[in-house]
Amino acid sequence: LSAGAKMGCFTFIKVMMILFNLAIFLCGGTLLGVGIWVKVDGQSFVDIFGTLSSSILQIVNVSYVLIVIGSILLVIGFLGCYGAQKESKCLLMMFFSVVLIIFIAEVAVAVVALVYTSLAESLLSAVVTPVLKEKYGVDDTFTHIWNTTMTKVHCCGLNNYTDFNDSVWYNTHDGTYPEQCSTLAHLHLGGCPVQGCFDQILEEIRTNAGVAGGVAAGIAALEIAAMAVSMYLYCRLDEK
Repeated sequence: LSAGAKMGCFTFIKVMMILFNLAIFLCGGTLLGVGIWVKVDGQSFVDIFGTLSSSILQIVNVSYVLIVIGSILLVIGFLGCYGAQKESKCLLMMFFSVVLIIFIAEVAVAVVALVYTSLAESLLSAVVTPVLKEKYGVDDTFTHIWNTTMTKVHCCGLNNYTDFNDSVWYNTHDGTYPEQCSTLAHLHLGGCPVQGCFDQILEEIRTNAGVAGGVAAGIAALEIAAMAVSMYLYCRLDEK
């Protein structure tokens, strides 16, 4: 290619890099804002997004996850956008390094999730069950989220009703279980045990595994493309 064509190609890719990372920056800001909103008013989040959102809130603290992801996207968007605009090799290399670290971490998490699924489930149960015992019936938002989940998903506790044994609720309500568990137990007198919410949530996740896998693959492809473009700009700056 002629020098003019190379320069035109460089300018085009630079502009695309700026626009792409500007979009990432704005998405990061949006996620950060939503994370703060969920942290301040989690009940409204459940009311708007329904049962699935309440199920997700049982597994992870959505507010912190969104705040962390939003902050990371803000940093990545800033480094990529400003680095391309100023043609800064330092910022472009920082952008490449951050995206590479995130990509490696995502691959590692995916491998661990696939290979050590049972271990991950055990660890999750060990973390969530004590919180359920301590906060159910004490924290109004937390209690509302669990009640919504148990009612709409038709489940009781994380693993089963015994998660409420020796809980704050159990001890302050004369050894009784939440109304949702009692109702389900009555409906399952035919012999079918009442399932815990964890199994139901996993079933929802498995049902949508194809969509989740497609989204993950798309994100990975964008990360690889972003790294390739940033390295192209980095190398071309030496030739200018």
